[in-house]
Amino acid sequence: QVQFVESGGGLVQPGGSLTLSCVVSRTILSAYVMGWYRQDPGKERELVAHIRSAGSTNYADSVKGRFTISRDNAKNTVYLQMNSLKPEDTAVYYCNYAPAMGYWGRGTQVTVSS
Repeated sequence: QVQFVESGGGLVQPGGSLTLSCVVSRTILSAYVMGWYRQDPGKERELVAHIRSAGSTNYADSVKGRFTISRDNAKNTVYLQMNSLKPEDTAVYYCNYAPAMGYWGRGTQVTVSS
């Protein structure tokens, strides 16, 4: 079955940047719409960005203009460039298909704090 392995999270100060990566195995990435999701404890998981096979993208209003999703189908990898980070961006970040299906990966923790 498909596996999602996220990496790149960490602790960053407000205004800082991080780039997340997600390696997707056992699938042909180019065939799917891919998304980045995040979940804060006590809240529902939300879709923050997704990218179609041809490369067009959509973003949640809360991250528009600050986050950029991209993909490298040859490497079976999806990226999320996050700039101008805010404390409210603190969450565990996951990648999955959009809409999501199958098992979730372990995610990568992003903490924005001074």
